[in-house]
Amino acid sequence: MARRPSLPLPPLLEALDDWQHLRTERQRLEVAESLQRLTDVLDLRGAAIHVEAPPLAEMTAASGTLAAVAANDPAWASAHELRAADEVPLGRLLIDPPDSPAVGAMISAVSVAVAATRSRARAERAEANLAALDVAVRGIAGLLELTAVLQGIVDHVRELVDAEYAALAILDEDGGLERFVTSGLTTEEYRRIGPLPKGHGLLGVIVDENRSLRIPDIGTDPHRYGFPPNHPEMHSFLGAPISIKGRSIGRLYLTNKRDAAQFSEADQELVERFALHAGIAIENARLHERVQQLAIVEERERIGRDLHDGIIQRIYGVTLSLDDVPELVEPTNTEAAERVDRAIDALHDTIRQLRTFIFGLGPALHDEASLTDALEALAAEVRGNIPVTTQLPTGDELAISPEVIGELVSVAREALSNVMRHAVAHSATMRLTVGPDVLTLEVADDGRGFDVTRRRPPTHRGLINMRARAERLGALLRIESDYASGTRIIVTVPRPVVMSGGPAA
Repeated sequence: MARRPSLPLPPLLEALDDWQHLRTERQRLEVAESLQRLTDVLDLRGAAIHVEAPPLAEMTAASGTLAAVAANDPAWASAHELRAADEVPLGRLLIDPPDSPAVGAMISAVSVAVAATRSRARAERAEANLAALDVAVRGIAGLLELTAVLQGIVDHVRELVDAEYAALAILDEDGGLERFVTSGLTTEEYRRIGPLPKGHGLLGVIVDENRSLRIPDIGTDPHRYGFPPNHPEMHSFLGAPISIKGRSIGRLYLTNKRDAAQFSEADQELVERFALHAGIAIENARLHERVQQLAIVEERERIGRDLHDGIIQRIYGVTLSLDDVPELVEPTNTEAAERVDRAIDALHDTIRQLRTFIFGLGPALHDEASLTDALEALAAEVRGNIPVTTQLPTGDELAISPEVIGELVSVAREALSNVMRHAVAHSATMRLTVGPDVLTLEVADDGRGFDVTRRRPPTHRGLINMRARAERLGALLRIESDYASGTRIIVTVPRPVVMSGGPAA
């Protein structure tokens, strides 16, 4: 028995590979010529092949008596199915004559050639995808600012799978839309679209089910919710969730595959792998922002401490050194005494402004800027000169405006200053009580009292200042004093004033 000559598969393999990379009419004709060589060896009159095996590009080539067969010819109804060893469909093959003993050999040879080309194309595609993924991951890994990270993600993932449009939805803790970043839209297109999506339709499916979604045409999908006016036309769709440590933080959306009718399984796998790195990049950017915020808060707290422990204490020390000066001035020189008192008032006002500035340095400090905190800080300042006991409520019993806090602290400071200047006291007490209708601040000492009915000399402006501050608040100032038991300064502020920061109407 004569041996059948070996089949010329190398030319067909080379022609299919060239078609995959170049896809010109010349390469298609080379595939047809390679088929002709096979038919000549197998004594067949003609053959036609239709390759449909992604990632291979779809192609039809024919030779011999079947050279005129087109892709849509009815003759393909009787074509043989081409399959790889794992039963993956590769396309169809027409043979003339259809009953030749060589039909099986022809089918086997062409199947092997197409399957081998497909395997090589898949390996090349995987290598290219890995390279593209590496570029995309590197593109976002070096970014730390969150906005830049989000924009980098959508720009890179759009290039990764050659999509016309890409979008990234970042979710808040309740699963609602926090941010929505796009790529492929111009600024004007984005503006014309209008409000951000609400998560209906396909976007809602990905959010609710936390899974990837790949659709050939969203225009015909039953989950489609519809586009707003001026929205670009979109058809093929690929969506994938972004998670970090098992917690869903966002969604990637891609539309309009540019080099194919729809996104492939390989595209989905690539986007899902990129989504893992995207989640890490987003988390890193958020952590970086938190670290920066903490650094700012710490720096503000440090400035506040330096102001409080250094500058304020030094200014307060100067005021104490000036307290006795008016009494040392000649009684007839009232102008000099008044100047000293005004200087002391100005220094106290500077301290109050600095304290307000410290409280306003940042959210962390501002949250602590309560009246009890301010009074406790004042007591700490004075304790270097006289023991001060505080009886202050704990917790947030009452929301007090900064204006009221400033005036009440100034009254308390003036009262304590008088204690140190005139009372010859051993100790003082500050008490704050919060009632249903009023807030009461009391400063008391165990020193030498005075006659509250006696007119004070012009050099003694402490009581005048306290009364003026109380009047600004619409509050009641009461003074109780006894030579043997000391003095009590009591300020009663109506609750509406405490809340609003101004006198009651």
